[in-house]
Amino acid sequence: MKQFLKLTGWLAIAGLVVSCKSSVQQEANYQIIPLPQEVVETHGYPFVLKSGVKILYPEGNEKMQRNAEFLAEYLKASTGKDFAIETGTEGKNAIVLSLGLESENPEAYQLKVESNGIAITGPTEAGVFYGIQSLRKSLPIVIEGDIVLPAVDIKDYPRFSYRGAHFDVGRHFFTVDEVKTYIDMMTLHNMNRLHWHLTEDQGWRLEIKKYPKLTEIGSKRAETVIGRNSGEYDGKPYGGFFTQEQAKEIVAYAADRYITVIPEIDLPGHMQAALAAYPELGCTGGPYEVWKIWGVSDNVLCAGNDKTLQFIDDVLTEVMEIFPSEYIHVGGDECPKTQWEKCPKCQARIKALGIHSDEKHSKEERLQSFVINHAEKFLNDHGRQIIGWDEILEGGLAPNATVMSWRGEAGGIEAAKQKHDVIMTPNTYLYFDYYQTKDVENEPLGIGGYVPIEKVYGYEPTPSSLTPEEQKHIIGVQANLWTEYIPTFSHAQYMVLPRWAALSEVQWTMSDKKNYADFLSRLPRLIKWYDAEGYNYAKFVFDVTAEFTPNPTDGTLDVTLTTIDDAPIHYTLDGTEPTATSPLYEGILKIKENGTLTAIAVRRNGNSRTVSEKINFSKSSMKPIVANQPVNKQYEFKGVTTLVDGLKGNGNYKTGRWIAFYKNDMDVTIDLQQLTEISSVAISTCVEKGDWVFDARGFSVEVSEDGLNFTKVASEEYPAMKETDKNGIYEHKLTFTPVRAKYVKVIALSERQIPEWHGGKGNPGFLFVDEITID
Repeated sequence: MKQFLKLTGWLAIAGLVVSCKSSVQQEANYQIIPLPQEVVETHGYPFVLKSGVKILYPEGNEKMQRNAEFLAEYLKASTGKDFAIETGTEGKNAIVLSLGLESENPEAYQLKVESNGIAITGPTEAGVFYGIQSLRKSLPIVIEGDIVLPAVDIKDYPRFSYRGAHFDVGRHFFTVDEVKTYIDMMTLHNMNRLHWHLTEDQGWRLEIKKYPKLTEIGSKRAETVIGRNSGEYDGKPYGGFFTQEQAKEIVAYAADRYITVIPEIDLPGHMQAALAAYPELGCTGGPYEVWKIWGVSDNVLCAGNDKTLQFIDDVLTEVMEIFPSEYIHVGGDECPKTQWEKCPKCQARIKALGIHSDEKHSKEERLQSFVINHAEKFLNDHGRQIIGWDEILEGGLAPNATVMSWRGEAGGIEAAKQKHDVIMTPNTYLYFDYYQTKDVENEPLGIGGYVPIEKVYGYEPTPSSLTPEEQKHIIGVQANLWTEYIPTFSHAQYMVLPRWAALSEVQWTMSDKKNYADFLSRLPRLIKWYDAEGYNYAKFVFDVTAEFTPNPTDGTLDVTLTTIDDAPIHYTLDGTEPTATSPLYEGILKIKENGTLTAIAVRRNGNSRTVSEKINFSKSSMKPIVANQPVNKQYEFKGVTTLVDGLKGNGNYKTGRWIAFYKNDMDVTIDLQQLTEISSVAISTCVEKGDWVFDARGFSVEVSEDGLNFTKVASEEYPAMKETDKNGIYEHKLTFTPVRAKYVKVIALSERQIPEWHGGKGNPGFLFVDEITID
């Protein structure tokens, strides 16, 4: 921000007279989100945005006229003033929108500010629109005031052509106006693809005139399960769908904002709502009901039934009439083959097609490929292309398919190597139904997982394992919002904002220009626009961030506290609520004993939420530790020191408080640094059976004085988990006759063969462990 005296000098030189009624209040700031590729302040005189400034656009261009109208709306929101819109190509004291920029990227723009006006130029109307968004976000909210815009030359373009946001309206329904607001939110973040998930086991949401029962029956479920498939239900009928006219209205609304709506009709799985309406399309013939629980239903479209293929063709025909997008998403994910394995029609189809199992794919997986290929050929014959989830790789990829890689990046990497276009949406970085804080007890119910804004920002969509030529097939990035546990639009906004801000910079800004600390410094200005537009958003970024580092040398847990805006931090160590009179954080806290750290950021407009962490010391705390068998790289987090940092994990194994072992056991050695008498060792494990995360099968402790010769002092074996065993935290403790030891080896056996009752039967399970407590 430039100094006030410099600003005053500019105004005096320019001969600008500022009245008391229209005083200059604030200056524009071009450090926006997403960060433009090139921002050059030209050191000329500034431009003052005040009453009388006109917005000019080329005569006869309806899209540019609409761009001008959007700009006028944004300026009104920022300043409270109305700005006249006129046709024209040049003029003083004006904002001129024009075409003619030479660029290979159709969404590029140039934004130039000089003393006599602002020029936004693009090769297309879309490019001009993104220049308008950048101008909008550079402005402060100064109702009834003038804004000074420093002279600048911004040259910008997006990194990826596909910048997507996903919205699931199948599990929970959202109104036309709410979908439009979602689109407005996308606009603020320079996104250009709305992936609209319209069909699910729990509800069919799009009118199909040839199949009226899809909405008459399939859009309504009798009731909804409470929580995570608790077995209890709310007893309330639930439903909703979009007529074709409403869908067209949304498509047009998005198109005005240069956003393409890509519909998803998920097939051949996730179809129980459709089967409830037309049971003859299923393998058993029903009866079926619109599903009342969450998860993956075994009831899928019958791939051996010719009526199924006709149904797919008919539905896609009407979908193409509503949605002009090049891409139609056909799902292809999470399609259980259990019904196909015993369905005579499906097995007859397999035989007729001459399909066989091999070392890569079962014959039922190849049958799914037949269904996806049928849908692709039908769409290709009508000039459209398909996108599918990475499961469409199973059984062989359809010839022209674009793959959306959600189960990590492996599917996207494989597809790119096969020269197929890829959109990266890995759940570990870009599933925004995951929790965004470790404090899940004080959050609305989420599906699980942990994806904080820093992790989103750090995502790099082009894997280094691909060649430069293969990386060109990564055409875009998208974050997904599944709504099992998101029943209201306010909750939906809360889950995506401000994580969309981090996502937008992954999608738009070149990776070498990204810097997380710099991003955080720019975020508060964007959040002021959230406030101005009335968007609900998570405020974690304004909380105190605590970093905990075990320090074996000092025997302390070193705690670093920071805030996004360097607000003063006050803390306590006894668990009491901190206030502005509590100790002020002035440097690293070195904690040596049990306690509960609580901290707040104190600001003039209100204090942050309280951050709290209980710290428990034992004889193993902050001691040197080595892993004798590897920690799983995917869930390594801060590594093996996590096991001796004095911090306990909650029931969410992805928060970084747990580390994982997969295909090997946990086998670690702790150096107590001197001969120490011990009589017990305890560990905690986190279980989430649906995610292949199981309890330990055994636990043993060995001790040594020299680190070479160990003696086992205690051990236990545990049975394989039963289907009825609960998920959550399991405590294991071994007590033994007191011994003196300098080194302690702690071994927890992982599940090497998931039981028969589980969908992952025969495979290894993950073992998640947190604190090792030695007393």
